[in-house]
Amino acid sequence: MRTAASLAALICMGVVGAWSADCIVDGAPSHFAAAARAGSDATLELKWDNGTRLAFFATGTGAGYWVGNDWDLSAIPRYRAITKIKVYSCGDWPNRRWDGFRLGIYAFAGGTPGSLLWGPTYFKPTRTGDGWCNYSMGWTLPAGNRAFAAAAELYYNWPNCDSFALDTNPTFLNHSWRCQNGRWEKLPRLVGDFRNLMLRVVVNNTAFDIAPTSVGRVKALYY
Repeated sequence: MRTAASLAALICMGVVGAWSADCIVDGAPSHFAAAARAGSDATLELKWDNGTRLAFFATGTGAGYWVGNDWDLSAIPRYRAITKIKVYSCGDWPNRRWDGFRLGIYAFAGGTPGSLLWGPTYFKPTRTGDGWCNYSMGWTLPAGNRAFAAAAELYYNWPNCDSFALDTNPTFLNHSWRCQNGRWEKLPRLVGDFRNLMLRVVVNNTAFDIAPTSVGRVKALYY
């Protein structure tokens, strides 16, 4: 087991079997509540988190350690352009500086993240403290790929890495994932029953038009 010296860190073992790496968790109370964004007729912010951070987490070996959320845009096929990936992270823990991580978009067929469609792209946040780190992009999902997973790779080893966040909702919404050694599975329990990853995407229908009623349906689905 590693011992974390910064902040009020707790250390927990990963699940048995393939998940053998140490998981390091900062359980300090959240002081940042993200404001909900409803988007517009042209853009939608897709999320599974409730906007309030419970804890940050990292792992001993960052290379190949991915976490992500899945979405299915089958009900709104014209929203295929991904304009932003948002990751809730912290520049103060575990080492009081930004180190950067990688982002990627994966196909989501058969109920599991699959082949890499976009990236991996290195991203080093510049904001201060903890909060949403926004990576702006302009990329359109290939035709036929309505379902996808947006993911972030820890990339660097503990403690020279950036952390990812879980929200305060104890009900797992069944859309957060973890990958290690090339194997994806649903995000395991790292802090009690809290398993919803704070990672979002903003999608756009720039090249298309969509009826307002359809926008209302997708907002009801994701908000």
